[in-house]
Amino acid sequence: MSSEESQTMSSEESQTLSSDSAVEPPQNEQSKKAAKKEAAKQEKLRRRQEAAALASTVQSVSVEDDPLAANYGDVPILELQSKVDVRGWTEVGALTEALRDRYVVVHGRAQTIRAVGKNMAFVVVREKGFTIQCVVTAQPDVVSRQMVKYVAALSRESIVDIEGIVSVPNVPIKGASQQVEVQVRKLYCVNKAMPTLPINIEDAARSEADIEKGLQAGEQLVRVNQDTRLNYRVLDLRTPANQGIFRIQSEVGNVFRQFLLSEGFVEIHTPKLIAGSSEGGAAVFRLDYKGQSACLAQSPQLHKQMAICGDFGRVFEIGPVFRAEDSYTHRHLCEFTGLDIEMEIRHYFEVMDVVDQLFVTMFDTLNKNCSKELEAVGRQYQFEPLKYLRQTLRLTFEEGIQMLKDAGVEVDPFGDLNTESERKLGKLVLEKYGTEFYILHRYPLAVRPFYTMPCYDNPAYSNSFDVFIRGEEIISGGQRVHVPEFLAERAQACGIDVQTISTYIDSFRYGAPPHGGFGVGLERVVMLFCGLNNIRKTSLFPRDPLRIAP
Repeated sequence: MSSEESQTMSSEESQTLSSDSAVEPPQNEQSKKAAKKEAAKQEKLRRRQEAAALASTVQSVSVEDDPLAANYGDVPILELQSKVDVRGWTEVGALTEALRDRYVVVHGRAQTIRAVGKNMAFVVVREKGFTIQCVVTAQPDVVSRQMVKYVAALSRESIVDIEGIVSVPNVPIKGASQQVEVQVRKLYCVNKAMPTLPINIEDAARSEADIEKGLQAGEQLVRVNQDTRLNYRVLDLRTPANQGIFRIQSEVGNVFRQFLLSEGFVEIHTPKLIAGSSEGGAAVFRLDYKGQSACLAQSPQLHKQMAICGDFGRVFEIGPVFRAEDSYTHRHLCEFTGLDIEMEIRHYFEVMDVVDQLFVTMFDTLNKNCSKELEAVGRQYQFEPLKYLRQTLRLTFEEGIQMLKDAGVEVDPFGDLNTESERKLGKLVLEKYGTEFYILHRYPLAVRPFYTMPCYDNPAYSNSFDVFIRGEEIISGGQRVHVPEFLAERAQACGIDVQTISTYIDSFRYGAPPHGGFGVGLERVVMLFCGLNNIRKTSLFPRDPLRIAP
């Protein structure tokens, strides 16, 4: 691939983007019909919410004449503004049999509420992915029937504080992660969720396998499509799978940072507003910067190289990068998180050594530290664990081309590999070498960015590489051109106005060491490690050609 942070997705992914978004090419008649349909849908939802709110009001519990009224109720806003809570909180995930008979205070969301007659109600409270079953039982001088009624009328996803005693039931608890219960003594609602939510968490957490199983049993289960999820992303993020995805993503960033710091790298932060394109091509966000032409950085490429010229030796950055595209069927994110490094080298193999060690460490750490999160993702989006070697496989581009030719695939030996060829090669590598993670190096120079160094023995090839997971590219990198005259020549050959990057080229006129590096998209690493089919699943609040909110 010609771009270091390429976010190219699979064809299925592109189809998912198109089908999920349900967006037709601009046509007045269709647009009017769609607008009327959406308005009617929103009006129906509003009426349902008003009716539910009215019903909740009618069912609201009067606390008059209840001597135990102080043990439950809505927390007044004034108290939330001014009260200093000195109670010792216990996280839901820490509630175990070791706390039997202990009085605890927990905080979280009311995931489910179920009344059993007038004297008992169950509340499953969720916090940070862990759940606990809380039991509210009417008892003289302890819990009133009014309190049970109040709890039963709470809306799901409301924020609650609960005080009670930990107990251990005689039978396993199927509806909660923690195998203990809290016998409730006090319950306060800190913030009420609306009675009817736009999407139910239970529906959003349902797997395709469960939906198909329901259909076979004659049951029509709700399927929440990707665009609806993104419209109500705050609710969608609460599903176990999404909690897992973004905690895994956090660990990827953490491993990336900690590994590189341990190897003597310095973290830097480069500007995202630049005068000229960092990589060329049409995928650039152009804008006016106080009367001057500017654009959003496609990568930190130019400035991380300038940092090497500033004697930092080894640098890395974790930050946003931008790609523009006019087509409404575009398969990329327009904004994503780039993980980039640059380092002084004697040979570009040293950069591949860092890739090898970094990602094997990353995969090991994810499998060890994120087993719970990977399990949660797998329950909704089934996938096989990634296969990788202790020492990452390296193949030359020519060797990869030969493997494809031997399998009957015709490819241009000096062209870039398309998605289908990359996937086919990934399958061939898995069959022959038993790995889904490998490096392909010595790419043709014609398909690499202008700053890529040609090979010493054949200028048709370059000192560059791509890295693949499950047959899809996640990394591009290689050695950079550090000779200013040659760099200017390469930029012109790639159609870049040298004047717009003159400060970048000038930085090499003051003495520049040989150096190289790579860039990778954070969202893409997580997507492919977890075997997901859509890059928007691993972007917290995606920005693509069809979406700039929420």
